[in-house]
Amino acid sequence: MSANTSSSSTDILWQGSLSPTGDARAQRGKPDWTDIVFFLLLAAGAGYALTGYSSAMDYYEKIILCGAVFVLTWLGWLWRPLRRLIIACALAAGLALLLYQDDLARAEQVFFLKYLFSSQSAILWMSALFILATACYWIGIFSPTAAWLGTALTWGAVFAGVTGLLVRWREGHLMGPDLGHIPVSNLYEVFVLFSLITALFYLYYERKYATRALGGFVLLVISSATVFLLWYAFTRDAAQIQPLVPALKSWWMKLHVPANFIGYGTFSLSAMVGFAYLVKQHGTTTSWAKLAPLFVLGVLLCVEPLVFRTDGLSATWMIYFGVGVVIVGGILLGRRRIAQALPSLEVLDDIMYRAIAIGFAFFTVATILGALWAADAWGAYWQWDPKETWALIVWLNYAAWLHMRLMKGLRGHLAAYWALVGLLITGFAFLGVNMFLSGLHSYGEL
Repeated sequence: MSANTSSSSTDILWQGSLSPTGDARAQRGKPDWTDIVFFLLLAAGAGYALTGYSSAMDYYEKIILCGAVFVLTWLGWLWRPLRRLIIACALAAGLALLLYQDDLARAEQVFFLKYLFSSQSAILWMSALFILATACYWIGIFSPTAAWLGTALTWGAVFAGVTGLLVRWREGHLMGPDLGHIPVSNLYEVFVLFSLITALFYLYYERKYATRALGGFVLLVISSATVFLLWYAFTRDAAQIQPLVPALKSWWMKLHVPANFIGYGTFSLSAMVGFAYLVKQHGTTTSWAKLAPLFVLGVLLCVEPLVFRTDGLSATWMIYFGVGVVIVGGILLGRRRIAQALPSLEVLDDIMYRAIAIGFAFFTVATILGALWAADAWGAYWQWDPKETWALIVWLNYAAWLHMRLMKGLRGHLAAYWALVGLLITGFAFLGVNMFLSGLHSYGEL
């Protein structure tokens, strides 16, 4: 009990005198003049985009842009640090556009574009910073200073990733009028989006619950995504901007894909919190028989389907698998010290529930939007395409989880194990379907 109290106190000091539920001043407070200024800045930015780039936007994109001003203002009021991120990313992306001077060739000629602000450079920085942040969070279990650095690096990675996506959007238009599109259309782009969404939700909960001890767990799944992103970019030349296939030339994509990946991101976050819950619960156990199910699930999550492709085993992914197994084993071996640093089981359970509830809401909206998009593109709301079928399986899994919690009081280790199994299901729906099954959703095939 004393160890947990000490850890909680340390977490509070890290956050700068946070209450047990976070710093209300940094999250939700009464609207003030800064909210008005933030709204006016967003409105000015939207106005500039409408006047300067109107020809590159259709009617629906203009409506979405105007709506984004109000949504971002509201989100900035709910969580004040988000405002600083949005302003910083807007300034960095604006600088990149000025440096380009409508000439894409300058990406290899201008120092700041080549090494910092071109989309590929920024996304590479994002990947490196996420991996460094993961290491700092784990070191932070023993050194609070390193954990603080993990938070800073995570914010830096999010800044780089958001900037990269914004710049990539403009780069597409510079390549040609018909090539410009929102950068959420292929596997490379959505892996960036997934990493950013997962990290942002984690940073929100980190501040709300005044703890950095979960960072190492959540950043593991983000680092795994960035490793895949780097492999995919360098082995498949996936970072190149490609024209959209006809089915993706729809304004539905701009709503369906982000909503879908809010679901994927929060489901992944809940699974890693569930992993932390089980480590906390078994922190003092000496029975490896009790730990065996957790170890097996951890190993399964490390099994990258690419190593079983028909073109032979991949050395890269065999190394990835080996490192993953070592990390899972190391976490279980060091469970006692890690458990002391983690917040209470009640806090972990609450984060897990909130993440799944938010993810389920957005995933439901995404599924409805996907059906409407399918009707527009293919003339039918539902065709039992493999991607559609597995999306339904994911939805049913989390619907059952929430039903059992709200109706039957599901709590504890069963809920945590279920969340981990849910990540396996979600992972296959996200990536495995694209590898092993063919269908109408071919934008992300390997």
